[in-house]
Amino acid sequence: MKSEELARKIRIHAIKMVSHAHASHIGGILSCADIIAVLYNNIAKVYPNDPKNENRDRIILSKGHNGVAIYAVLAEMGFYSTDVLDTYGDNGGIFSSHISHKLVPGVELSTGSLGQGVCAACGMALNGKIRNKDYHVYAIVGDGECNEGSVWEIAMFSAQYKLDNFTVIIDRNKMQAMGNCNEVMDMEPLDKKWESFGWNVIMVADGNNHHALKEAFNKPIVEGKPTVIIANTVKGKGVSFMENSLLWHYRDPQGGDLKNALAELEENL
Repeated sequence: MKSEELARKIRIHAIKMVSHAHASHIGGILSCADIIAVLYNNIAKVYPNDPKNENRDRIILSKGHNGVAIYAVLAEMGFYSTDVLDTYGDNGGIFSSHISHKLVPGVELSTGSLGQGVCAACGMALNGKIRNKDYHVYAIVGDGECNEGSVWEIAMFSAQYKLDNFTVIIDRNKMQAMGNCNEVMDMEPLDKKWESFGWNVIMVADGNNHHALKEAFNKPIVEGKPTVIIANTVKGKGVSFMENSLLWHYRDPQGGDLKNALAELEENL
């Protein structure tokens, strides 16, 4: 399957799941769908028939409120049936709104408290270094999440301990819960901040473009330096009336909105 097709399927599943559960965060789910599709389809070593394979790469969704995107990609990759996605948010079901590893094959870690997941990912990378393991650790982080002090603690730590087996991907959709990132807590210049902490910084002008993402992921590792990929994305990407709209951070699509969102995505599929 091409990564572009996988991303569209993630978006379709996500719209249906969020609508079914009357859940939130569809805007951020849609913005990171391309990053997740490329990472799982083209970059990371994953084993659907052996989810705990010791050689697997570790993928941590630190922006855990967008867990629907991970649930969807794991189903499409064959970790479990896509039919199970219909139970998202149901009492007694395995899928919680913030991502949970309990009973969900392929999910490395439950996250939700912002800054938590990237710290655990840093620890996994350190563990890999100490034990001379060949796996790589990827953490997907929100740009609003970079307001958390813990993010900058791991930025210092990872550079100090030369964790070149660690890549942070920032889904830079420029919006967070209560407004535009530059109005809530301006992080600019974001690339220079990470660079000043000793990271190898890769900028992706269009973080929803699969060719650009693949090119960024495939750049050579800089020995002794962790890598951060800052991917400029569009909140709500793929559904025209959700794009760059803060409304869809919390609102769920119902009725005409659901019908129109699916029509846009299925037409492209």
